[in-house]
Amino acid sequence: MQWTLVIPLKPLGLGKSRLTPFAGDGLRPRLALAFALDTVAAALNCPPVGEVTVVTDDPHAAAELSRLGARIVPDPPGSGLNAALRQGVRAARRIRPRAPVAAMNADLPALRPAELGRVLKAAEPFGRAFVADAARRGTTLLSALPGNSLRPAFGEASRTRHLASGAREILLSEVDSVRQDVDTGEDLRAAFALGVGPHTLAAASRLLIAE
Repeated sequence: MQWTLVIPLKPLGLGKSRLTPFAGDGLRPRLALAFALDTVAAALNCPPVGEVTVVTDDPHAAAELSRLGARIVPDPPGSGLNAALRQGVRAARRIRPRAPVAAMNADLPALRPAELGRVLKAAEPFGRAFVADAARRGTTLLSALPGNSLRPAFGEASRTRHLASGAREILLSEVDSVRQDVDTGEDLRAAFALGVGPHTLAAASRLLIAE
């Protein structure tokens, strides 16, 4: 199977607000972009991924991610995360109607292509499936095979909502890089422990990560 990944990205100035006490408003947009660049680069290097679609209305992020090879879809103004994902899936399915799709977070800076590939392989038997985040409260990836609506319910406690909607939870071990999204300084330390990509490493080079 060749998957289309749909990745939503807020305007850089608005994203990752919970990192402000850790990184400050000056560095936070750079980190948000770095996370997205490392996430998209890893996804594009994953053999089962045929295309990456990024849904954003941030022109700087769109230009940088397009240079990596992502397809850019405009984010409906003020519509929220799940509406952006629905928009991205519609656009992706117009172009590749027979491809399975997966929505994935843009803040997985330690993402490893091999681990993503294992997750996508595990999702193949199920109409809809998802991966919980490291805290097992949220969701980092939600998949849907052709003929199945994605029905995204991302946000706080989304693991419970995706389970209730009938999506199968993927319980693989050793796919930590797919689970480790970054919202807080503690999350960033955990991502660094896994090994972040070059963009995040460069953007965070001046941060002191306390032990």
